[in-house]
Amino acid sequence: MKKILVTGGCGMIGSNLVKRLVKEGNDVFVIDNLWRGKLEYLNDTNGKSVIDLKTRFFNMDLSIAENADSIILDVDYVIHLADIVAGIDYVFKNQGSIFRLNNLINSNIIDSCRKAGKDIVKGFIYVGTACSFPLTRQNSLDVIPLKEEELYPALPESAYGWSKLMGQYETDLLEKETGIPTSTLMFHNVYGAPCDFGERSQVIPALIRKAINSDSEPFHVWGSGEQGRAFIHVDDIVNALCLSLDKGLGEGVIQIGPSICTSIKEIAEQVIKISEKNIDPLYDTTKPEGDKARSADYSKAKRILGWEPQVNLEEGLRQQYNWIKMQIENHKL
Repeated sequence: MKKILVTGGCGMIGSNLVKRLVKEGNDVFVIDNLWRGKLEYLNDTNGKSVIDLKTRFFNMDLSIAENADSIILDVDYVIHLADIVAGIDYVFKNQGSIFRLNNLINSNIIDSCRKAGKDIVKGFIYVGTACSFPLTRQNSLDVIPLKEEELYPALPESAYGWSKLMGQYETDLLEKETGIPTSTLMFHNVYGAPCDFGERSQVIPALIRKAINSDSEPFHVWGSGEQGRAFIHVDDIVNALCLSLDKGLGEGVIQIGPSICTSIKEIAEQVIKISEKNIDPLYDTTKPEGDKARSADYSKAKRILGWEPQVNLEEGLRQQYNWIKMQIENHKL
């Protein structure tokens, strides 16, 4: 049995990961300040939390130094998911605070591991983002899958991408200085449930919400719709994290995402199809699009972890649509 700390463990990725780790017999600790995550996301099908909230959950702000020091001393492995992120509007309107807070969060949790040392911490997994790749490799619709070695020279488009890259660099330093084996998984655009589908939501849940509420909310799509992303279901992400815990430590940066780039227009059309409604999408080119397009060369993930995407995009979208629809309907009651 492994004793594992998951930061950001009440979010979409974190809650699914915690459930998987508990199911596999691990003793799981969770840190989350509940900015986006919710305690209810840790509940099983019977409505009961999969961890003991009194002894294994810590409502904690990791931007405050030394908050996690004592918890680190009680665990064997740390999976660091916690960060400040939201939809593209929030990211570009709050770049300074996002950069500052993410650097504090990352540096503080890494420093706690550094102080604990390799006799305590047997492994550290950091979650990076495809947003950290250079803008020059993401500013064209002519998509060539990204490779890990293309990270430098660094030129992320957003402060979010820069902040995550800084955490990735400090993770490398942690391994070099302490001997604690680390793994950095660079995620592409993750979707799935549970998720935030309100004002701070990302593109897929936002479009699904607009489709469900089409009688009262216009189906606006930000940008031309031509911009694309490599969308990856949360179940595939959880698989990658669990595989990295067993096979990825000490293997450096590993990209997690599909080799296919799907345009936002295609996502919008799929969501409308799933809704079975007669919706005419409105493309708002005054809104930011972010990077033009990207996809992943996941050959390293396949070679090191034995990982490949498994969840079909249409089926994943249908699952997320049904989850958000249920949440909206329950809220209206």
